[in-house]
Amino acid sequence: MNNKFSACVFCGSSNGSDKIYSRAAEELGTRLANNNIDIVYGGGNTGLMGTLANSALAVGGNVTGVIPNFLQESEVGHPNLTELIITDNMHDRKRLMYERADIFISLPGGTGTFDETIETMTWVQLNIFNKEIILLDVGDYWEPFLTLIKHGIKEGFINKKNESLLTLVKSSQQAIDVINRVQQQKV
Repeated sequence: MNNKFSACVFCGSSNGSDKIYSRAAEELGTRLANNNIDIVYGGGNTGLMGTLANSALAVGGNVTGVIPNFLQESEVGHPNLTELIITDNMHDRKRLMYERADIFISLPGGTGTFDETIETMTWVQLNIFNKEIILLDVGDYWEPFLTLIKHGIKEGFINKKNESLLTLVKSSQQAIDVINRVQQQKV
């Protein structure tokens, strides 16, 4: 992996029930690659993960997959990535993804995507690192999650300031705009 800016993308290993999710993953992968942003993701070749990787690779992007050995067989690690890292377990997978990322983007996905998004949010909250988390709200997918966060704030379990840890965007271009802002702040 080189020293370029990299986005870790969390997303489903399935396509979901609406084609808008696959189209969003394809558009995001293409836009990230065309903007010279490396992608780090879960390493799968199926679902939104595969679509994201394939679209970035198709336009010459750098894509690093990180997949634990036991998922390598069931999710089938992508065979054509710039780099595929096989880890011993999920904890090592997430640690490597977090270390290699300058920013995080969550597309729609299942419990794994929720887990990764929430853990990243927790790490920022605990000052383990200070990196932006973008929710790409395709088809209002993340709205119930944000409602849950607001409920946790209302009930006194989440500090109000932690609501700002998440940046909600409605398009991949808006995600690129956030990335450009973050890159400029680092200069």
